[in-house]
Amino acid sequence: MVEITVTPRSSLADRPVQIQVRGLSPAQLVTLRASLTDEHGERFQARAFFRADGAGEVDPGRHAAAGGSYSGVWPMGLFWFLQPDTLFRRLVKRDVAGSPFVVRLEVYDGLRLVTTPQDQPLASCEAERWYMAPGTQRVPIREGRVRGALFLPP
Repeated sequence: MVEITVTPRSSLADRPVQIQVRGLSPAQLVTLRASLTDEHGERFQARAFFRADGAGEVDPGRHAAAGGSYSGVWPMGLFWFLQPDTLFRRLVKRDVAGSPFVVRLEVYDGLRLVTTPQDQPLASCEAERWYMAPGTQRVPIREGRVRGALFLPP
């Protein structure tokens, strides 16, 4: 049985996570896809193609992606290379304190440039990416024409 995991499942957006896929056949070609929907309903996604190692595992931190949104060894590549489905959209988090971005990670058999609703992933999981640590205080700044926010740690 194929399993994809992300550790830790909930983390700050600037912290690394580890993605692992287990239960594949040795040398099996797979597509790993990350996707999220932002606060405006826009979808962003990244994909990478991998060949499982001799133990039937894929780890983007140890194995090189053969193509897709990026190539080479990028442990956080699926997060860093998220691109909008609609051109000229930017991934911006407005509500940094109230909710995380929820990133869905999926693994598909073979090389998938496009996935349709009929395509079923071999396995999937979700990761929460928070933009503000618990206990952090956000202080709005308005001075003349300057606008910003000061984030104070607990």
